[in-house]
Amino acid sequence: MSRVAKKPVTLPKGVDAKIDGEVLVIKGPKGSLEQIVPSVVEVAIENSEIRFSANDDEHVKLAGTLRALANNMVIGVSQGFERKLQLVGVGYRAQAQGAMLNLALGYSHPINYPVPAGISIETPSQTEIVVKGLDKQKVGQVASEIRGFRPPEPYKGKGVKYSDETILRKEAKKK
Repeated sequence: MSRVAKKPVTLPKGVDAKIDGEVLVIKGPKGSLEQIVPSVVEVAIENSEIRFSANDDEHVKLAGTLRALANNMVIGVSQGFERKLQLVGVGYRAQAQGAMLNLALGYSHPINYPVPAGISIETPSQTEIVVKGLDKQKVGQVASEIRGFRPPEPYKGKGVKYSDETILRKEAKKK
């Protein structure tokens, strides 16, 4: 039995939710997001709360998953999500230019990453990248793709890492 689905999602001021057929639409001050709701899960919106319940015992987990997705949507349209990355290494630089992120990560060529729609990328300094957006999944995916260009290595710690990530360092070989 999913305990997550039993807890309602509360809507803060300025956030509205409605159901159009099988689509849950949540609008807020930062934008709007949509999520398809399967017919096996019932959604009830009342008194600035969204409640999820499954039609049968087999789909209770799905109701919990949809509740978590809806909660992330409410947070996204009201506050937004952000993920910070750091570049560690000599000569590693990042620069945001419009809808393109230019990276110099020690390769023989620069990496030009096109920024997807709905995501904004800022570079407060040459070694910091901030990925912002409404959709938590999209923000995490973009941050993961940028990190994938040069993941941190365990010997010197060079590479692209999340700001809250700790790299376990290994000892070099000894003669």
